[in-house]
Amino acid sequence: MRAHWVFTNVNDGDFSGSASSDDLNRRCRDLIDRPWTLLDQVHGTDVVVVTEPGGGTGRSADASVTACVGAVLAVRTADCAAVVLVGRDDAGQATSVGVAHAGWRGLLLGVLQSTVHELEMLGAKTVEWHLGPCISAPRYEFGKTDLDRLVQRYGTSLRSTTSTGAPALDMRAGVRAAMAETIAEPNDHDPACTASSSDYYSWRARSDRGRQVTAVWLDAEDR
Repeated sequence: MRAHWVFTNVNDGDFSGSASSDDLNRRCRDLIDRPWTLLDQVHGTDVVVVTEPGGGTGRSADASVTACVGAVLAVRTADCAAVVLVGRDDAGQATSVGVAHAGWRGLLLGVLQSTVHELEMLGAKTVEWHLGPCISAPRYEFGKTDLDRLVQRYGTSLRSTTSTGAPALDMRAGVRAAMAETIAEPNDHDPACTASSSDYYSWRARSDRGRQVTAVWLDAEDR
């Protein structure tokens, strides 16, 4: 099988929950014409295991995984980390996929580790991961108490400063630290900053109500 994924930007439209369900479904199918799984994201650690295309839609969770061909898994973000995961067998072939929404609370609670664990349950021997556009440390001023909790959990690489010298959280370092606790392979890719680029929605920088979407799915090799 082959894994495919998409990180949208503002040019692809708004995928937020404020859009009507009919309009949102139309935009999704216009982007990828397959059944989608869209979650009710709650900054938790629950992971939905999707067993058929479109399964699990509306569930309260922040991640989903599947070994089902043609099932599109998606999360919506506007500064939080969206992480695509591809489970591979011993021969390096894609056998499962997942996607996770990780804000700082989900990161602290272990949503990424939970997603990798569910891919392991689906047979993954290694996990390849890709981080979508998210806020960067120079634009992410963060409270000391919660920053200390994250640093205690994952280490000092998460502690940073903004461009004005205020305490900041490095979410990218946090994602790398969380993934390092799993069977996931290292990934040093540094995506665009949502707060610094008008190509993406950003709640912290511009109070945008729009959301970009990150989607992943499996295809049969012969498609």
